[in-house]
Amino acid sequence: MRQRLQGTGQRLGWMLSVMLLVVILGTAVPGTARAAGTITLDEPPGGYVSSGGLVEVSGTYTGLYDVRLYVNGTAQFEALLDDPDGDDSGSWSYTLDTARYNGSVELVARGLDTATRYGVWSPGVSLEVNNPAGVAPAVTITGPDEGIALTGQVAVTVQAGSATPVSAVQVRVNRGPWQQAAYNGTDYVYAWNTAGTGDRTVSLEARATNAPGRYGYSPTVYAQVGAGTHEPALPLPEQDRAMWIWEPESYKLLLNPGSREVLEAFVTDTATFGSEPVTTLYLAVGSYAGYRALEEQEDELRSFMRWAHERNLSVHALVAGGTSPAYMGAYERYHDHAVREIEQIINYNLSVAGKEQFDGINVDIEPYISPDFKNPTKFLQKEYLDGLQKMIDRRDTAGIRLPFGPAVPKWYDSSEQGANIQWNGTTKWLSEHIQDISDYISIMDYRDSADGTAGIIAGAAGELAYAEAIGKPNSVVIGVETLDIANSGDPETITFQEEGRSHMEAELDKVYAASGQSSAFGGIAVHHYDSYRALPSYWGPGGVFWTAPEDHEAPSAPAGTPSAVASDYQSIRLTYGMASDNSEVDRYIVYRSTVPGFTPTAADIAGLARGLNYQDKGLLPETTYYYRIAARDLAGNIGPFSSIVSAVTGSTALKPMIVTDLLLSYNGSAATASMKVRDYATGNVLAGAAVEGRFTYSAGRYSAAVTGADGRAAFTSEAIPPGRQAGFEPRRIQAAGYYYASAHNQP
Repeated sequence: MRQRLQGTGQRLGWMLSVMLLVVILGTAVPGTARAAGTITLDEPPGGYVSSGGLVEVSGTYTGLYDVRLYVNGTAQFEALLDDPDGDDSGSWSYTLDTARYNGSVELVARGLDTATRYGVWSPGVSLEVNNPAGVAPAVTITGPDEGIALTGQVAVTVQAGSATPVSAVQVRVNRGPWQQAAYNGTDYVYAWNTAGTGDRTVSLEARATNAPGRYGYSPTVYAQVGAGTHEPALPLPEQDRAMWIWEPESYKLLLNPGSREVLEAFVTDTATFGSEPVTTLYLAVGSYAGYRALEEQEDELRSFMRWAHERNLSVHALVAGGTSPAYMGAYERYHDHAVREIEQIINYNLSVAGKEQFDGINVDIEPYISPDFKNPTKFLQKEYLDGLQKMIDRRDTAGIRLPFGPAVPKWYDSSEQGANIQWNGTTKWLSEHIQDISDYISIMDYRDSADGTAGIIAGAAGELAYAEAIGKPNSVVIGVETLDIANSGDPETITFQEEGRSHMEAELDKVYAASGQSSAFGGIAVHHYDSYRALPSYWGPGGVFWTAPEDHEAPSAPAGTPSAVASDYQSIRLTYGMASDNSEVDRYIVYRSTVPGFTPTAADIAGLARGLNYQDKGLLPETTYYYRIAARDLAGNIGPFSSIVSAVTGSTALKPMIVTDLLLSYNGSAATASMKVRDYATGNVLAGAAVEGRFTYSAGRYSAAVTGADGRAAFTSEAIPPGRQAGFEPRRIQAAGYYYASAHNQP
């Protein structure tokens, strides 16, 4: 649907909407029943050997969309889909360049189920790559050993293995400058003078290169100078109220100082919604769009940490296992990625002043996303616990005080997958094992009601009781959701997105009243900053939005020149640089046209993006599309347009179909939506098309229907309060021989 200015004029809405004076409970139009989706990874077969060239990876899928290929737990790629019948079933493929791999490479494919929108995974395949000359050296620090008191001159010895000659080996101490190590015929040696270091633990890292810009890095060694570092344990403070800040918002705070003023105004505002101030930030510091906060942006990170601490904000580093997807960090074969992530945080804390240090670490590895989590023969739960213990052990070896807190779902103490977990000689609930070894947990207690057997209070009761029993005060933080979870789960019950801030704060008051009596209660955490900030008191006339400080200055243009690459016959991927602003860039506006040299208007808006990329879908085949990007700040000021970039979509035998005549109405008992599905070229209506969509704003129900002889499908919302706003978004349409060209809808 074309976007239009919505509400205060500062928000661009995706969906047609209607203000409803009275809405009461309606019933959903039943959809067609579906079998669970499936996916295979057929080529290459397991054990296939590549010499480092291009490898065609392919398989089949049924009842899925958005198929992606994951490689070695570190990279993901969008697959090309061949769906000849337009029924979300067919074959997928991706041409993988194996030039940067060597040895065994794990491949696994995932698609999203059309009915549940949850991930469906293929069995993994091991691809053997014989390409030793194409990868970085393997690097290990062989001396000194950890835990040995060091004084005077110390030889740091390094081994670097590589199929091609190593051109340099370097060592750095406590994240200082990289220093050359000399080869003695067996090892590379760096002479480190510990004089003046005092009694402290320092981090030793090594790297080696065998090609320009290609480095292999060692695990960290924590060297104990004298008595080493032994920071005393302190009582864990309350974190109330905490807030997750994921990328890209975390990088805005580092790279765009005006964003900090917005954050300060938001976290200290207790009047607008009668809420508690935010006192704890879970700040994402993983790699993002070519940025690495703990390396290239260290100065900006240190600046932000000083700024936050001057305002009495606690900041926990937020990491996700160092893998893609994050759940793979639970597997033993990928533990080195998760350990490397926490070592980076530890090494940062060891090297900076107290006001620049992190106050804790929040770890978001979600093993239950893997199908192996439900397979008792795989016992991924044990590998996950082993991985957490390894991360904690690295913290303890360094001797620093860095409270460790995994984010965990509410059902680790109540589900079959969490029950009777044998680990380290004891059998307990999974949640109890995690609480035993961690300083705190953040429960993803994602429900939109405090009460009831499935409510927030009940969801945290077991963890609170166990923390009391083992004597860990302030160690259970209860997390709630504000994100619009359009692509997974049930938005009707999981998130406060539909109900708004007023309802959320009223429910959280109940949580405080019930859980606050427990000594284990550490506060409430809200996921996450961007959606939390944008959530109104309620959707509808009179609803109140949080307002950033007044701002009349527009952002800059996005840095650099955008790029546009066609993925297939109906999608183009755009990437662009970051814009800056005196306040904060809220969204990037993507303008699309089929006219070269176009000057964008509101009618050309293709969509909005939080981050530095945008996937434009539902396009026409064999068509040249032109794009320009502009940044919009929180006050609605729009910056200069980027230069024009273009791409040409591919070919397909499928015909495009679109939605027309989308109507929203109110029948005295519920919100209803209806639309027609038509052949794009002829305008003829299509009977028998399967349509999926969801209600928006104050509603969230997903519904499915089939078009009648007139090409129309109809839907009914769940109950929403009187005087609220609702909308409807068509999401997926299936008809034999067609695909949904949503970018060309004609409402």
